[in-house]
Amino acid sequence: MSLAHDSGALGAELAIRMRRAEFNRALAEGDLAAIAGLLAPEVILITGTDSAVIAGRKAQLSAWKREFSARPRTHYTRTPQTVIVSTVEPIAMEHGHWQGVIEGTGAAVASGTYWAKWRERPGDGWVLIAEIFLTLA
Repeated sequence: MSLAHDSGALGAELAIRMRRAEFNRALAEGDLAAIAGLLAPEVILITGTDSAVIAGRKAQLSAWKREFSARPRTHYTRTPQTVIVSTVEPIAMEHGHWQGVIEGTGAAVASGTYWAKWRERPGDGWVLIAEIFLTLA
Protein backbone atom coordinates (compact mmCIF):
# COMPACT_ATOMS: atom_id res chain seq x y z
CA MET A 1 0.00 0.00 0.00
CA SER A 2 1.28 3.46 -0.85
CA LEU A 3 0.15 6.85 0.30
CA ALA A 4 2.60 8.66 -1.97
CA HIS A 5 0.91 11.04 -4.41
CA ASP A 6 3.54 12.27 -6.86
CA SER A 7 6.54 10.92 -8.72
CA GLY A 8 8.96 12.34 -6.13
CA ALA A 9 7.09 10.64 -3.31
CA LEU A 10 6.88 7.40 -5.30
CA GLY A 11 10.64 7.51 -5.86
CA ALA A 12 11.19 8.12 -2.15
CA GLU A 13 8.88 5.26 -1.24
CA LEU A 14 10.78 2.90 -3.54
CA ALA A 15 14.11 4.07 -2.10
CA ILE A 16 12.88 3.46 1.46
CA ARG A 17 11.58 0.01 0.58
CA MET A 18 14.98 -0.79 -0.97
CA ARG A 19 16.74 0.47 2.17
CA ARG A 20 14.48 -1.78 4.28
CA ALA A 21 15.44 -4.73 2.06
CA GLU A 22 19.12 -3.82 2.63
CA PHE A 23 18.50 -3.76 6.38
CA ASN A 24 16.81 -7.18 6.30
CA ARG A 25 19.71 -8.57 4.26
CA ALA A 26 22.25 -7.09 6.72
CA LEU A 27 20.36 -8.63 9.66
CA ALA A 28 20.31 -12.04 7.95
CA GLU A 29 24.06 -11.83 7.26
CA GLY A 30 25.02 -10.30 10.61
CA ASP A 31 26.61 -7.37 8.73
CA LEU A 32 27.15 -4.59 11.29
CA ALA A 33 28.87 -2.29 8.77
CA ALA A 34 25.86 -2.44 6.45
CA ILE A 35 23.50 -1.77 9.36
CA ALA A 36 25.61 1.24 10.44
CA GLY A 37 25.15 2.82 7.01
CA LEU A 38 21.36 2.66 7.39
CA LEU A 39 21.21 4.32 10.81
CA ALA A 40 21.39 8.02 11.64
CA PRO A 41 23.92 8.72 14.42
CA GLU A 42 21.05 9.77 16.71
CA VAL A 43 18.72 6.85 15.83
CA ILE A 44 16.34 5.61 18.52
CA LEU A 45 14.87 2.10 18.76
CA ILE A 46 12.15 1.14 21.23
CA THR A 47 11.91 -2.62 21.64
CA GLY A 48 8.67 -4.51 21.29
CA THR A 49 8.35 -6.42 24.53
CA ASP A 50 9.88 -4.41 27.37
CA SER A 51 9.96 -1.00 25.63
CA ALA A 52 13.68 -0.65 26.27
CA VAL A 53 15.12 2.44 24.56
CA ILE A 54 18.28 1.93 22.52
CA ALA A 55 19.56 5.44 21.79
CA GLY A 56 22.22 6.11 19.18
CA ARG A 57 23.89 4.21 16.35
CA LYS A 58 26.68 2.86 18.58
CA ALA A 59 24.23 1.48 21.14
CA GLN A 60 22.13 -0.16 18.45
CA LEU A 61 25.17 -1.74 16.80
CA SER A 62 26.23 -3.13 20.21
CA ALA A 63 22.76 -4.62 20.67
CA TRP A 64 22.87 -6.23 17.21
CA LYS A 65 26.37 -7.59 17.89
CA ARG A 66 25.00 -9.34 21.00
CA GLU A 67 22.02 -10.68 19.01
CA PHE A 68 24.31 -12.03 16.28
CA SER A 69 26.46 -13.93 18.79
CA ALA A 70 23.52 -15.59 20.57
CA ARG A 71 23.00 -19.32 19.98
CA PRO A 72 20.65 -20.32 18.63
CA ARG A 73 20.44 -17.12 16.66
CA THR A 74 17.14 -15.37 15.98
CA HIS A 75 16.72 -13.88 12.50
CA TYR A 76 14.57 -10.75 12.39
CA THR A 77 12.78 -9.38 9.34
CA ARG A 78 10.62 -6.33 8.83
CA THR A 79 8.05 -6.32 6.05
CA PRO A 80 6.77 -2.86 5.12
CA GLN A 81 3.06 -2.50 4.44
CA THR A 82 2.79 1.28 4.13
CA VAL A 83 5.25 4.09 3.45
CA ILE A 84 4.01 7.66 3.87
CA VAL A 85 6.29 10.34 2.42
CA SER A 86 6.07 13.93 3.61
CA THR A 87 5.52 16.58 0.98
CA VAL A 88 7.04 19.32 3.16
CA GLU A 89 10.20 17.74 4.60
CA PRO A 90 12.60 14.96 3.50
CA ILE A 91 11.05 12.51 5.97
CA ALA A 92 8.85 9.44 5.74
CA MET A 93 7.04 6.97 7.98
CA GLU A 94 7.02 3.23 7.35
CA HIS A 95 4.61 0.79 8.96
CA GLY A 96 4.72 -2.98 8.73
CA HIS A 97 5.03 -6.41 10.32
CA TRP A 98 8.14 -7.83 12.01
CA GLN A 99 9.05 -11.41 12.89
CA GLY A 100 11.84 -13.22 14.72
CA VAL A 101 12.60 -16.79 13.61
CA ILE A 102 15.02 -19.26 15.26
CA GLU A 103 17.87 -20.11 12.91
CA GLY A 104 17.71 -23.61 11.49
CA THR A 105 14.21 -24.36 12.77
CA GLY A 106 11.98 -21.84 11.03
CA ALA A 107 10.08 -21.48 14.31
CA ALA A 108 8.74 -17.98 14.90
CA VAL A 109 9.51 -16.88 18.46
CA ALA A 110 8.05 -13.38 18.30
CA SER A 111 6.24 -11.10 15.89
CA GLY A 112 4.30 -7.89 15.78
CA THR A 113 3.95 -4.52 14.15
CA TYR A 114 6.37 -1.61 13.82
CA TRP A 115 6.68 2.01 12.78
CA ALA A 116 9.89 3.51 11.42
CA LYS A 117 10.76 7.12 10.66
CA TRP A 118 13.25 7.83 7.86
CA ARG A 119 15.07 11.02 6.88
CA GLU A 120 16.83 11.71 3.61
CA ARG A 121 20.26 13.21 4.17
CA PRO A 122 22.66 14.53 1.53
CA GLY A 123 25.37 11.97 0.90
CA ASP A 124 23.66 9.31 3.04
CA GLY A 125 20.31 8.86 1.31
CA TRP A 126 17.46 7.62 3.47
CA VAL A 127 18.52 6.73 7.03
CA LEU A 128 16.53 5.49 10.00
CA ILE A 129 15.81 8.09 12.65
CA ALA A 130 13.53 6.01 14.87
CA GLU A 131 11.83 2.62 15.10
CA ILE A 132 9.21 1.45 17.58
CA PHE A 133 8.07 -2.15 17.85
CA LEU A 134 5.00 -3.78 19.36
CA THR A 135 5.19 -7.49 20.18
CA LEU A 136 1.87 -9.24 19.41
CA ALA A 137 2.90 -12.89 19.47
